[in-house]
Amino acid sequence: MLVKWIRCTVVDRRGFERGQRKWAGLLGEPGFRAQGGGWSRGRQDVAHVFSFWESRAFYDSFMARSHDRLASSQAGTFKNAQVRLFDHRFDVKTGFEARFTDADLIRVALCRVHEERAEHFVLMQEKVWNPAMAGSPGMVRGLFGEAPGSEYLVLSMWRSAAEHGKYRTERVERLALRAQTEADVAALAGDIVDMESAWTV
Repeated sequence: MLVKWIRCTVVDRRGFERGQRKWAGLLGEPGFRAQGGGWSRGRQDVAHVFSFWESRAFYDSFMARSHDRLASSQAGTFKNAQVRLFDHRFDVKTGFEARFTDADLIRVALCRVHEERAEHFVLMQEKVWNPAMAGSPGMVRGLFGEAPGSEYLVLSMWRSAAEHGKYRTERVERLALRAQTEADVAALAGDIVDMESAWTV
């Protein structure tokens, strides 16, 4: 499965949201699984959109045919769009499904890892971080994705901000020490996203 993450700064909120609803046109696309997103908790003008495709081939075909038509309704409503593609490596918790309807919040982390530490980083994700997240009440599902250049995506969906807050305060520091995260990660960027149900396709 291919995961696409778009982060952009919105300059016309109403126009952007109106355009976001037009992406319902994705539903007939071969290989399309789901799309959803929302607003950054930390920066009011930042929007995040995540979409899932069966494979890179289906996604490339969509980009060549229908993308520009669907995207045209949002032209001029945002700037600084950053688009990243990741291959799904494994689930956080079992049986990841590409759907958004039962989550209120998404936590997204982008990790750029020292190349020589990549293997260790992936192992720690499987052995330390995943079980901890999977065992957290309120964590609905998640995935771990990989892009060229030792970049990794950790995406988790949560039932509520309160549930995610509990996990953070109780565990993150202790887990980071155990996983030697500081030694693995060259740069870490992330955000917490409040889901907008109207954006879900």
